[in-house]
Amino acid sequence: QREFTQKKTFTSWINSILAKHIPPYVVSDLYTDIQQGHLLLDLLEVLSGQHLPREKGFNTFQCRSNIENALTFLKSRSLKLINIHVADIIEGKPSIVLGLIWTIIFHFHIEELARTLACTYNQPSPDCSSAVDSSPKASRSAKKSAKIKERWKMSATKALLLWAKEQCSLHGSVSVTDFKSSWRSGLAFLAIIQTLRPGLVDLEKAKARSNKENLKEAFRIAELELNIPRLLEPEDVDIVNPDERSIMTYVAQFLQYFKNLPESEEDMQEKVREAMGWLAAQEKKLAKLLVETENETYCQKYKEMMSFMETFNQEKTPFLPVLSSKRGEAELSEDQQQMREEWDKVISQINEWKAKLDQMLPSPLDSIEAWLQEVERLQAEGLPDLQDPFKAMSAFREIIVIYKGLMDCFDSHLDALQSFKNEDEKSMPLVLPEKLEEMKRRLSNIRSTNSSTFLEYHYGLCSAIANEVMAKLNIWDVKYGAKESVESLLENW
Repeated sequence: QREFTQKKTFTSWINSILAKHIPPYVVSDLYTDIQQGHLLLDLLEVLSGQHLPREKGFNTFQCRSNIENALTFLKSRSLKLINIHVADIIEGKPSIVLGLIWTIIFHFHIEELARTLACTYNQPSPDCSSAVDSSPKASRSAKKSAKIKERWKMSATKALLLWAKEQCSLHGSVSVTDFKSSWRSGLAFLAIIQTLRPGLVDLEKAKARSNKENLKEAFRIAELELNIPRLLEPEDVDIVNPDERSIMTYVAQFLQYFKNLPESEEDMQEKVREAMGWLAAQEKKLAKLLVETENETYCQKYKEMMSFMETFNQEKTPFLPVLSSKRGEAELSEDQQQMREEWDKVISQINEWKAKLDQMLPSPLDSIEAWLQEVERLQAEGLPDLQDPFKAMSAFREIIVIYKGLMDCFDSHLDALQSFKNEDEKSMPLVLPEKLEEMKRRLSNIRSTNSSTFLEYHYGLCSAIANEVMAKLNIWDVKYGAKESVESLLENW
């Protein structure tokens, strides 16, 4: 499944790049088309803007020469091509071809895009003075250079993830923690689209739709409105363990769109002033509302909050581009920094208000709400990514126990919610019907994703066990002569 998804995604990405080549080139079968070497050279020429030497023919010698030229060029860019050989590419070996294309995508697409974000998020980059020792001794050290490259590879991924988190953070409960299960619901894609082009999506409606419907809608809008090639299909993402590289390749295209947005200094300052005025008005409005509703019933308080949030979400739309400015902290003016601080302050106050209202829910709704939040938090966290298999096994076992304990309460919470009598002694509603419907919908979503969540946790546990077993088996490559050492090894097993 992973190999199939990568082949499809990488082929679509290559075709989007080669559409700029003269004449345009279209890949029909990646494993076959790459064997002649012309595809690789065309791709690298478009990406680098350089003219590369090539043989014009298609016999075995000429194909081999073209592939060697492509690999030599990549090595000249200090790219590591581990276990990638000309013979494997000529044979069209899937794992080798996909590994090579991913190296190209990461270097020319993701690293280049994330490079300007690296200093924004305080991550090391080959272009940041903090990451490179420019002394003659350091420049001669291949090991040190390799370490810097590896550190930047990690930070490029992290910078892209932080950028995605930042775009989604403007839309409340949309959480992004990785390039895997965080994207499964489709809400993260829709949230980024809403930030980049306000008004194109309705996130509230999306929360009530299925994963596949949201993914289909996100890919359709991105293609039609943002001109972002459709590299993925819903079935590629709405699975237990989506392919990380394919999702990263697609998400990077949104960053490309973001970086291409025009931004005039004068227009930006004017929008910042307007945003500051709006945020100050929201803060006053919120403070006044809290005072006025202090002695109201829970139902009335919730109604006022719903009304406030509806207006707030409508009014914030014009300010989304300036609130998600692509400038780093160092590049922000004093007004822009203050605007970001004001935004964080208002959002924090809104979240505090929501939390207090949730605690004020009548029994047993208060405990059901707390349970819902705990399950949703656990599901949003994503899978632990630990290098030590033994620690990973412990982490997954702990998560499975916690999640199972929470899910054991599902039926009782569902029964309590369905049998809740929503009226006081005066036959007035205790809770707005909209709140009850929202809680029922969240319970339904948890039930529909319960099996897949358990599968994800058990998949992670089994992978960790397999890695631990392989690590143990590798120990037996060493000969042990003494009986005591063998007995000790068996006991440890």
